[in-house]
This record gives sequence, C-alpha cells and structure tokens, in this order.
Amino acid sequence: MKTIRKNKILIATGGTGGHVFPAYSLAKNFIKNDYLVEIVTDRRGFKYLNKNKDIKFTINNSATIFKKNIINLFLSIFEVFFSYIRSLEILYRSKPMVVFGMGGYASFPVCAAARTLNIPFIIYENNIQIGKSNKYLLPFAAKIFVAYQDLVGIKNKYKNKIVFTGNIIREEILNFKKKNQFIPEVLNILVLGGSQAAKSFGDFLPKIFEQCNKENIKIKIFQQCIESQNNKLKEEYENLKINYELFNFTNNILEYFSRVELVITRSGSSITAELISCKIPFICIPYPHSAESHQEKNATYFEKKGYSFLIKEKEINSKLFPLIKLIYKDKEILNKLTEKQKTHSDKDVFFKINNEVKNLIHE
Repeated sequence: MKTIRKNKILIATGGTGGHVFPAYSLAKNFIKNDYLVEIVTDRRGFKYLNKNKDIKFTINNSATIFKKNIINLFLSIFEVFFSYIRSLEILYRSKPMVVFGMGGYASFPVCAAARTLNIPFIIYENNIQIGKSNKYLLPFAAKIFVAYQDLVGIKNKYKNKIVFTGNIIREEILNFKKKNQFIPEVLNILVLGGSQAAKSFGDFLPKIFEQCNKENIKIKIFQQCIESQNNKLKEEYENLKINYELFNFTNNILEYFSRVELVITRSGSSITAELISCKIPFICIPYPHSAESHQEKNATYFEKKGYSFLIKEKEINSKLFPLIKLIYKDKEILNKLTEKQKTHSDKDVFFKINNEVKNLIHE
C-alpha cells in the first residue's frame, strides 16, 4: 500500500442509529481538529447521514452472518466477502492513517480489510456487553474504546487494549443543561423507540395512558412513532381525551428533552447515553429480540446504577401503570434518579479520544 495520509481517518459504521450517530459525532470532532475524515456506511446507515454534506460518505453494504436459514446464511457470507473486497479498494484509495470501527456488522469487513493492509484500527463499544463483531475483531485491534468501565465479555489477555473514553455523543448533548426542575401538576412523558421508533409502543402504551386518565393522573404524552401510526394514534388519543403530541424521527431531540420529566424508551446504547448525559430520568423497556439480549443487559446495568427503571416488554401491562402512578404521587423519585445520573459524565470523551489517536500515530 502506498504512503498513508497522516491526517486522514476513516470511520466504519452502519445499521442502526445507535452506531451511526456516534460515528457522525466522532467525525465532527476529528474535523474540528484538522483531520480529513471519511465515513464508510451501508444503505441503512446512509439514510441517517445523507443530509449532512460536510463529510465524505462511501456506501459499502454488508450483512450479518448470524442467520438460521441456511440459504440466507450463504447469501450473507457472499455479501460479507464482497464487502471485504470493496473495503480493500476503499482503503487503498483513501489511505487513512487509522480506521475506526463503530461496532455492528457494517464495520466488520472494513476493519478486516484494514488488518490485511496493515492499517491500525480501533473499535468502539458502547454497550455493556461487547458485540459479536467487536469480539472477533478485538485480537487484531490496536485498542478498544469503551463507554462503560464495567464492560463484560472481554478475555483477560485483551484487557490491556481497553481504553475507557465514555460515550461518544453529540456536543450539543454534552453541553445540554435542563432548566431548573419544576414539579408541575402534569407529568410530561416522552416516548422514544430508538432511531426508527418502536411500533409496539404505539400498540401497548395508549392502554396504559388510558388507565392514568381513569385514575385522574394528569399526563401529557410526547410520542415518537412511525408515520404509518400517526392517524391511528391521533384518533386513539383524542378518543381517550389524552393530551398528546406526536412526532416522527427528529434530529432535534433536545427540544423534547427540555419539556419532559420522564422518558419511556428502548435501551439502545445511543439514546440511553444521551438521556444520562442530559440528566433525564427514564424507564427502559428493552427490545426483546436484540442480539445477545444486549438491550436487556444495558437496562439491567442502568437500573443497578440507579439511573433508570427496567420493565420488560412482557411486563408492560402489569408493571408500567403502577410505576407511573407511584412517580406521579412522589416526584422525588425522579429527583433521586437525576442525582444518580450526575455521578456519570462523558464530558471528556473527545479529549480522551484525541489523546489516544495522537499516541497511536506517534508509536
């Protein structure tokens, strides 16, 4: 491979917003520090990034090979192989000094190609349980940056590669300051379902909010939903006489953070990191089919830390309304969660990352 570009960094990401949004935040940080940056992503990831014209993007589709159907498995293996070949071509053209893999199957072939071309690569893990792709890449990675010191799933012989950086999140999130807490008569609740919203929340939650109305618990609901649910939810909430505001995917989530006292959310790593950073109490309802149950593991960790509550999806009907009722009667419960969240800080995440990159370059 020809001479690398000393100021060029390539970031590999894709799939869900939980991988893509930290990648974009990382890219913005490097650009501020005078690096050239290119992001390689798949089509799923590109739909979150295509409005951002300030960074170069290259599409390189991949797939997960962890499929039960034998035909789909072979098709996925071929897709990963061709993605690896395409990654070799991209890296040869780009000539980065270092590659960042943001986790997930979309970053795997790019990091594997970096290994082949002897380009150092760093992987990032923002879940409590190390993901499969990162686990397989770890023996060859220069470092693994982790969001939480309590990360599990890493063998002792690789612990020297761990660098605790904290969560990679947007600077506007890191700098967000909620106005002084107030205790209104109305409990303002934000419902989030990840970057694409959770369809099941639109199916289950109106019934819970109906119970609140029946017991004179005054609430206002700000709910993220998928577009196909807009009319159904609007009709349902109006029939139930519930004060509500619906929205689809938004990049301006801080507008809603500033208006609520409580959030109901999945427990993907990206949104929970933002909530903890912004000191917003939340109830985690993990997606029950997440890979290796990583969302439930995240939620269990946050509950043990005192940052949030955990309710499994199958427990929504039995546990969610009593919890909301308890919070409504005693809002000091939310203040206690907020105080616990204040013990966690990601303020130095970019400072730590920039130092590590400088050290890697000069090794």
